[in-house]
Amino acid sequence: MPIGLLKDIIDCAPKDVRLLGMDPGTKTIGLAVSDPAHSIATPLKTIKRTKFTKDIEELRQVIADYEIGGFVLGYPVNMDGTEGKRCQSVRDFAQEMGNHADIFGDNPWIALWDERLSTETVESFLVESVDMSRTKRKHVVDKLAAQHILQGALDFIQAALI
Repeated sequence: MPIGLLKDIIDCAPKDVRLLGMDPGTKTIGLAVSDPAHSIATPLKTIKRTKFTKDIEELRQVIADYEIGGFVLGYPVNMDGTEGKRCQSVRDFAQEMGNHADIFGDNPWIALWDERLSTETVESFLVESVDMSRTKRKHVVDKLAAQHILQGALDFIQAALI
């Protein structure tokens, strides 16, 4: 299975398994999970980042509990469409995932999905529609951003099937 932009690896997308959406930031990793039919994303949790070896141990449990068969990582492309340092950081994270077959599987399918404005969209929704305080928002924004990222990827996958 490949690692790459979703549009480039969609033909290899795993079927009838849950996908794990991830919003890997510098301090946290937001997580969301799909249904096996790849139609809906549900926010799951936020992992507070420490170091990669500890982060992936927490991911190991999620992968086992939800029988994850593939991964969608938020890819922070710049507004002008260029790739910056954060994109390289996500690519490095994906490559490191590929080095841990015991957790992520042999040759895992890892799709990178353009996440421009995902966190801002979620923040705006929580402020304008839910009227959630800043303190409460910080506890949910990352997993909701992961849901937003994963849902966008799922919608793209579903549209490609038509």
